[in-house]
Formats: sequence, C-alpha cells, structure tokens
Amino acid sequence: MDVGLKRELEEKVRAGERLTREDGIALYESDDLAWLGGLAHEVRTRKNGDVVHFNVNRHLNMTNVCTASCAYCSFQRKPGEKDAYTMRIEEAVKLAKAMESDNLTELHIVNGLHPNLPWRYYPRSLRELKAALPNVSLKAFTATEIHHFETISGLSASEILDELIDAGLESLTGGGAEIFDWEVRQHIVDHRTHWEDWSRIHRLAHEKGLKTPCTMLYGHIEEPRHRVDHVLRLRELQDETNGFQVFIPLRYQHDFVDMKDGKIRNRLQARTQMATGAEALKTFAVSRLLFDNVPHVKVFWVMHGVQTAQLALQHGADDMDGSVVEYKITHDADNYGTPNKLTREDLLDLIRDAGFRPVERNTRYEIIREYEGSDPARRDSPQPMRV
Repeated sequence: MDVGLKRELEEKVRAGERLTREDGIALYESDDLAWLGGLAHEVRTRKNGDVVHFNVNRHLNMTNVCTASCAYCSFQRKPGEKDAYTMRIEEAVKLAKAMESDNLTELHIVNGLHPNLPWRYYPRSLRELKAALPNVSLKAFTATEIHHFETISGLSASEILDELIDAGLESLTGGGAEIFDWEVRQHIVDHRTHWEDWSRIHRLAHEKGLKTPCTMLYGHIEEPRHRVDHVLRLRELQDETNGFQVFIPLRYQHDFVDMKDGKIRNRLQARTQMATGAEALKTFAVSRLLFDNVPHVKVFWVMHGVQTAQLALQHGADDMDGSVVEYKITHDADNYGTPNKLTREDLLDLIRDAGFRPVERNTRYEIIREYEGSDPARRDSPQPMRV
C-alpha cells in the first residue's frame, strides 16, 4: 500500500471518520497484517478496553431436515435420509435440561427448514424450553427460518415475531446472511431469503426491542469487495435501527469427511480453499475498521481454531463466544481439530493467555461477572498489543 494512503487511512481511523467502500477494498489489498491488526486493535481498545467477553451457552439443533441444499452446508439432510432427525419437543426439552449445569445463560437454537413440521411446533418448543429453563436466554432462529415460518403459517413476520417473543424469544441468531451480493449468493444459497427479506426481518426484530447479531460467511468463492459490500449493507441498517450488538465473521468450512454416511455435501470445496489464518485475521481487522457503529466483534472459536481465535483478539475482536459443547453445523463439516467443548475455566485461561481481561456476559451483553486478567507483575505474563 502506498505510504500516503496508509497515513490517510490512519488519520481517518484515529479521527473517528467513517471509512468508505474504496477504503475497505484498499485495506484488504494491504499485505501489512501487523499494521492492519494494530489499527483495528486501536479501535477495539477504544470501544472495549482490555476486555474480552464470553458467555456460557449451548447449541440445540432440533432438526437437520431441510428443504434447501445450500452449496456450503454439510448439516442438512433430506426426509428419510440416513442420519436425518427431528426431535419431539419433549426430547428437546430433556436434552436442554441436561445442559443446564455450570450456570448456563444462553441456549442457541438453529434448525433446518423442515418441510413438514407445523408452525405451532416452534412457539410451543420455546414455551416449553423457557418453562424448563426460566433463567436461560433463548437465542433462536435465523431470519431464513422466520421467512420459512411465514410460508408455512400464512402469518406475517411481525405476527410471527410477536408470538415467538411472547413464548420467550430474546434474540434472533445472525445466520442466513452468508454473502449478500447476488453475484456470489446465487451460487451458494438454495433458499429464497436474500438481503431484502433478511434485512426486513432483522429490522422488524429491532423495532420490537430485540437486539440481534449479524454475520458474514467468508473464505469461499467471494472476493474482498463482496465482504466490504456485505459489511456496508449491515452498517447502513445499523445506522437505521441500532439493533445489532455484535458482528461475527464466520469462516467457511470444507466438508473434509462425513464419518456417518460417507457423503460429501459441500459442493464448493472442489474449487475453494479455506481461508488461511492470516486471511482470517485480515477479515477481522478490516471488519472492525469498517463497522464503526457496532459495539462488538466476535470470533467464533469453533470455526477458527483456538490459536487463531486468540490472535483475532489482537486484530479487532473482543468476544470469544461461549462454551458451546457441541456445534453440529460446523462439526458435521470439519475435521481439522477444533474441540467440541471449552469450559468456563478453559475460556478464562485462553483469554488471559492472550493478555486480556475476561468478562462473562449474557445474551444482551449485560455483565454477569468480571474476572482478573493476566498478572502484569509477571515478566512472562502476556499483554495486549500496545496502542
């Protein structure tokens, strides 16, 4: 990158001036990752100090049966296919109840787009889960699922959200976003929820008082300009609603092997390579610099690996997600070594080891407990990048 442009971008960032589309593309073209990371770390420190947020959560996928066959997805199964499953509500409640120990604060629920389940299954499942776990926040359903509920119920998204909120919904999930630009989206997504409906549904959720996450699936067939476009669409919607709490870059996963039935469902991998660690860190840094109006950037360690997740904390991220235990949507695809589970103590150790101070939060980013950070008196104690 030209020295003059570098200085100009530094001045804009330090003055709090909003970066443009052209600025974002230029940042992606830079091969100076240390400079990019340092600049993003300045912004991250200004917003969140030396804190790294985390929560104690579990994931629940009540069905993997799905009408869609998205090109990147290894999770979906068709009705009658081996390993296709759909839980009875009582079964889902029993499973969730077994996850309750260790001061669980959030249940994250995402499902396939089941062709035959009735609409009433979904609000009833939330009501019964909330009754069984009254102190656990229900973060459930993608905008794609809400759009699907419109189809199967005949209700509007507004009516659907009202009923789900009444049943205990506290936040939508951020999924279904992938990459919004149609140039890419038409090749990777096999459902009808695109930017117009995704943004409509999140806008409605924000109007009803829900705070939601937003995501981007990167590292497949998209180019940096598509990532920039994706973030700027979300940034514009955030200007309007102020409803996004956190932005989550999600690393596309190859379907290395499905041990259960031997099928490889990912139709992209023959012409793609997964993002390298350096590319992941660049994506976090540029996203943090562009997304000036969202308070948090999360690194989902399940999709990035523990070490890359720690490094992302030096490149703009301030949230390491949660304890998770099992995330079938990723673990049905990858076999490259992310653990199934990190306990609260594991997360505390990882955050301190990266040189930060752990803070446990709930779904709405309200602080539950603050912990001691690394001991600054120890010479070998890690410290965050200086700014």
